[in-house]
Parts: sequence; C-alpha cells; structure tokens
Amino acid sequence: MRSTVAAVHELVTRLEPVDNLEGEHRGHVLGWLRSTDDVYRRVKPAEPGRHLVSYVVPVDPADGGVLLVEHRNAGLWLPPGGHVEVGEDPYDTAVRELKEELGVTAKPSPEPLFLTVTETVGLDSGHIDVSLWYLVELSRSQEVQPDAGEFHQARWWAPVEIATADPAGFDPHLGRFLRKLSAALGR
Repeated sequence: MRSTVAAVHELVTRLEPVDNLEGEHRGHVLGWLRSTDDVYRRVKPAEPGRHLVSYVVPVDPADGGVLLVEHRNAGLWLPPGGHVEVGEDPYDTAVRELKEELGVTAKPSPEPLFLTVTETVGLDSGHIDVSLWYLVELSRSQEVQPDAGEFHQARWWAPVEIATADPAGFDPHLGRFLRKLSAALGR
C-alpha cells in the first residue's frame, strides 16, 4: 500500500462510527483503501469514479452553529471542501480549501470527526465521494469571502434550523454529522 494511502487507512481506522451507516461506510472505505492505490481524482469530474474529498465544517464554539455554502454545481447546502490532490494529505486539503473557498487561514481539527461515502448529484453527478469531515472553530464574526465561482452564498445555520428545513436541500449526511458533532461538543 502506498504510504499516502496507508496514512489515510490509519486515519479511517481511528474513526469511531456514530451509527451503523457510518460503520458500514468505514468498513467499505477500509476495504477500498486495501484494494487500490488510486484514491485521488485525476481527471475532472470523475476519474477514477471513487475518490477522496475533505470537507471542513466551520463551527461557532459559542453556539454550535455551522457555516455552510450553497454549492452551484451540487445545488445543495454543503460544508466547504474539495478533492484531495494527488499525494496530498486530507488535512492539508482541509486547510487549503478553507483558504480557497472562504478566504480563511485556520487550523482544522487534526483528525476528521466523520466519514461518508456519497454518490454525487448535480452537474457532475454519478461518481462516489469518500469524504472526511474535519472541524474548524470559527466565530460568526470572522469575515469570510466565499468563492463566488463555486457558491451562490454562504451562511451560518443553527442546528435546529437544519433539523426543521427540507433535508433534500443539504448534504444527505449532514443531520447525522450534526448529531455526532453535538455529542462531541457535549451539547
């Protein structure tokens, strides 16, 4: 196993699933990582058909609100993030994507909190994103500059707002992530 893939394998091994679905995703990803060294998107939008993504979820430590972006391509409210570049560590992707997509220089949590395997939707639909969800503490007062080429807008959401909104407008795993986040924050 290539060293960069072995590092991701170790990272995923350490993740504690919040529910059966995350456990299934974890088992699937560990098997995938053992079977291939090609885990990076090499050709946009979808070659190979399954590849690594790092989400980075800005969380306001004062109230647990999360900053989401309305993604032009996917047509959903998502955390900022993007594809892990060839040979790049997923953590470095999270740092890079914060800067590129929000204009924020910050250090996310050293390890992801959550893992998902999702078939994409929108203009680039049909491939599989294996997503590692990192956290970054960010105050609502922090100025952000969302990438207008990728997003219609960015906004802070209280967890209760997301819980009462139409789930079809969000990443399909966001509600589960918020439950895991709430438990991690002791809320």
